[in-house]
Amino acid sequence: MANVIALSVLVLVFVISTVRSVNMGALALVAAFVVGTLVFTVDTSEILDGFPASLFVILVGVTYLFALARNNGTVDWIIHAAVRAVRGRVALVPWAMFAVCAAVTAMGAVSPAAVAIIAPVAMGFATRYRIHPMLMGFMVVQGATAGSFSPIGIFGVITNDVMRQNGLPSSPALLFVSTFAAAAVVAAIAYVSFGGRALIARGASERVLVNAVGNASGGGNTITGSGSGDSSKGGGKSSGGTAPHEGALNLERRLTLLGLASLALGALVFDLDVGFTALTVAVLLTLIFPASARGAVDKISWGTVLLIGGIVTYVALLQNQNTVQWLGDSVAHVGIPLLAAFLICLIGAIVSAFASTTGILGALIPLAIPFLMTGQVNATALVIALAISSSLVDCSPFSTNGALVVANAAPEERDVVFGLTMRWGMTIMVVTPILAWLLFVVPWSV
Repeated sequence: MANVIALSVLVLVFVISTVRSVNMGALALVAAFVVGTLVFTVDTSEILDGFPASLFVILVGVTYLFALARNNGTVDWIIHAAVRAVRGRVALVPWAMFAVCAAVTAMGAVSPAAVAIIAPVAMGFATRYRIHPMLMGFMVVQGATAGSFSPIGIFGVITNDVMRQNGLPSSPALLFVSTFAAAAVVAAIAYVSFGGRALIARGASERVLVNAVGNASGGGNTITGSGSGDSSKGGGKSSGGTAPHEGALNLERRLTLLGLASLALGALVFDLDVGFTALTVAVLLTLIFPASARGAVDKISWGTVLLIGGIVTYVALLQNQNTVQWLGDSVAHVGIPLLAAFLICLIGAIVSAFASTTGILGALIPLAIPFLMTGQVNATALVIALAISSSLVDCSPFSTNGALVVANAAPEERDVVFGLTMRWGMTIMVVTPILAWLLFVVPWSV
């Protein structure tokens, strides 16, 4: 009975946080306290033993470093460099936005933060140069998803950390490549469906596109201000107006790019701790350039940190009380392992379309651990399928990323964009789990 109550409360946490404006992590911490003390009769110190200290350091470190990159204009430079790189071809601008979003989330930016920064620029291009807003919006959202499962991306860190802590085989590179490819395929389908071929036929001059950079974005403050809600602290002009134009690669931005590259190299090649390495780079940049680091700590994604901390703490409580083992055994006894695996992917897609992908990954993977440890299905394949199912639905207008796209569409197009994102989001919610299950789980488990 206690196990049923604990799992029911977890479902309530997702439902309440979706319906009401309350952080899912805060709700989960309260739930952990109530369920822990009243249902499982454990003290608070045992509840807090489940708080993910290492994951906390990782989330704070990478989002702190990304906040610095935003403040000193490095992100703006990357955006404008990507647009200039397409050399006046308007048809390639959507793919440039895809690449920029993928790059910044792959470096550790939280997916909604990347979309919040880049969506205003991308939708501005769409309005000015008659690019379908759905095309541009999908490229931004799927680009953010594509990069998020890198070994130092937020989704990748969460997924790989859970697998490693439970002694399950994992392949960070395969996870990244698979999810990136899935997001790129969805982006390509959207490109073809919403006028990409017409853009190729239209063409554009390099002069027009260069002018678009300034007119659509309104400068560095507009770009970053949209993401932070405070243009006085964002963008390439945040440090008292001392930062150069977006196109200039000054010493500070060079060192920031070097720091990001060092983080990737340290994590991938030398197996350094991602969180402490990111914090080290961020602190060094703060010491060298204190002016542009002003306000960076405030821009750490504390909401995401709280969300993950709360969800993981609650799930850890369930693990310590053998509720997770009980659920895993129940799923394993469905009798058809492949069906159980499909149901896990479908649940991930449905809940993620209306709630936080980060929270879903933090909750569903641990809940599936007992089932995975039975060896009835390939663990790596199921986790990849679950990751794809839970993340591609971020284009739903009820998800943060989808809502940001709708919010940044031109007022006269907003209702149309909402309707299209809802239809596409719901379609992806149903189709993606089926395809991910067929392409990954079935071949690797039969």
